[in-house]
Amino acid sequence: MQAPSRRTQVKRGRKRASYDPLLVKRIIDENLLCHIAQVVEGQPLVTPTCHWRDGDKLYWHGHVKARNVFANAGHQVCINICQLNGLVLARSAFHHSVNYQSVTLFGEAQLLTDENERLYQLQRFVERISPGRWQQLRPINQQELMLTAIAWLPINEASVKLRDAPPVDDEEDYDWPVWSGVMPIVRHWDELQQDPRQQSQQQYPLPQPPAHNAI
Repeated sequence: MQAPSRRTQVKRGRKRASYDPLLVKRIIDENLLCHIAQVVEGQPLVTPTCHWRDGDKLYWHGHVKARNVFANAGHQVCINICQLNGLVLARSAFHHSVNYQSVTLFGEAQLLTDENERLYQLQRFVERISPGRWQQLRPINQQELMLTAIAWLPINEASVKLRDAPPVDDEEDYDWPVWSGVMPIVRHWDELQQDPRQQSQQQYPLPQPPAHNAI
């Protein structure tokens, strides 16, 4: 990843910033949802979508006419991935905060055009959601492949901002009589809910949770 550019440098809260490429990729891999910011015909748009990573590229997919795919091909986009980890409850309202980790990426989005590569990346995406599932599925057909577009962004302009700490209060407030600390968020996948149209007597291998502990 390149050295921090002017647009990737964190301006506010610089002590919480990092440009470590391994940390950037870890946050990408630990989350399934990103938000893509773009400008289409002069109108700013933010679109949530699922993403996946292959090496130094971030991928997302959509319908061939979806604006978050076709409209930003060859144009600059900004992508953010944020994970909330806890509420920080201080002794004053002013010093309340959150513990989180966030990565913001910049660059020119590109469309993936090679059909074999698109099929390969869709397989990677499904395997990221649930390892081993691609081989169990009804094979994708040509019509589905034609209607699915895949965009990607190089992971070479990115910045991380994070907080993982207890409250920081004014020194004179530390004796104020109120509970103070962190209310952490525990994230996990819950019990599976089978499709009601699936015959209950049929036994199928249960799907595995996403790789990289992503949620």
